[in-house]
Amino acid sequence: MTVALFWVGSANPSTDVTNCLRFLDSVRVLDTTKFGNSRDRSLFFKLGEKKGRKQEWKSCSVNPDLGYLGGRSNGSKLPVISSMVASHAGEMAVLSSEEMVYNVVLKQAALVKKELKSRGDLDVKPDVVLPGTLSLLSEAYDRCGEVCAEYAKTFYLGTLLMTPERRRAIWAIYVWCRRTDELVDGPNASHITPTALDRWEARLEDLFQGRPFDMMDAALADTVGKFPVDIQPFKDMIQGMRMDLRKSRYQNFDELYLYCYYVAGTVGLMSVPVMGIAPESQASTESVYNAALALGIANQLTNILRDVGEDARRGRVYLPQDELAQAGLSDDDIFAGKVTDKWRNFMKNQIKRARMFFDEAEKGVTELSAASRWPVWASLLLYRQILDEIEANDYNSFTKRAYVRKAKKIVALPVAYAKSLISPSSLVPSPLAKT
Repeated sequence: MTVALFWVGSANPSTDVTNCLRFLDSVRVLDTTKFGNSRDRSLFFKLGEKKGRKQEWKSCSVNPDLGYLGGRSNGSKLPVISSMVASHAGEMAVLSSEEMVYNVVLKQAALVKKELKSRGDLDVKPDVVLPGTLSLLSEAYDRCGEVCAEYAKTFYLGTLLMTPERRRAIWAIYVWCRRTDELVDGPNASHITPTALDRWEARLEDLFQGRPFDMMDAALADTVGKFPVDIQPFKDMIQGMRMDLRKSRYQNFDELYLYCYYVAGTVGLMSVPVMGIAPESQASTESVYNAALALGIANQLTNILRDVGEDARRGRVYLPQDELAQAGLSDDDIFAGKVTDKWRNFMKNQIKRARMFFDEAEKGVTELSAASRWPVWASLLLYRQILDEIEANDYNSFTKRAYVRKAKKIVALPVAYAKSLISPSSLVPSPLAKT
């Protein structure tokens, strides 16, 4: 299914990116030597009941160890879906998806705080460029910008207000996320195996070690060398792709939340270190990261509610099975694609939950650096309007695809810009202020 990438874009792959994902490139072995508060969060679960020589890069290709939520691979090949911790009494307790993801949020926030303490701010590190590589890097970033401009037009326009360094870094992250999504949702998805994803992750690790395989990898490698971007959210996104290969049902919202974190919430955690937090912000770093996570979750839940029919035709149901049963519905009703009162009531509750995540996300956008707020506000407002369109379609996500018309997008852009001018200091008190 379509993955929400924190920005608004087309689901159609670019020709260039598609060429990068050819099956032969995806599976061959690479020569890598070439190169919010807890009470509020719990509400979301109760609704249903509960990244010295001239280098040459190939123009494109793909390839890839395993994603472990909040952990390291350590040679293990078993993906972690739940986690166990020892209590003071010596008993083992299973963490919920929410708790596991929040542990990742705390880790990412701690990394940024450490960077702030050592450097005093989150400005980009100065370029250290080997002779002959500057033009190649510039070309790599330009290509990332072209892909972003073509397939995420609204978000791309917003990035033009960012500083050049932040803008280029966001483009590089966008392209990596898109290429990763295309592995399991693109034209060659039927040929992608877990082994291909393992190789793609090995390639990611090489990238973070300064050994990019192609020019787009080079852009991201340069980005992670300049900003305090951690590899864990990138590994977790790959884990989400693994889930898509083996899982087509989600028993409850806890399972679905973990999936949404993997494929979309991770983007927020990748982006905050680049976008930066406003110097005048009184919010805790953890709360800003949590809001970014909420936006990714909200966007992905919106995609799920919009694409019910499309996913069903592929044999997939991204809706909590227990909540469907409570509403008197089953997979058979999804595949039948008939809008009934039971379906309408079910969808009302699902939309209510998605809006709660958008509400949580709004609290954090104002805390971002001024030049980074517009694209995020635009993404939030436009994606949120998709929920309105689902309602306008009488909750028919079976045969109608809800989308925001061009006129409404044009109206939303100045609204998003106006909101981006509001600084944290003007909010008294800030909804995310430290207590």
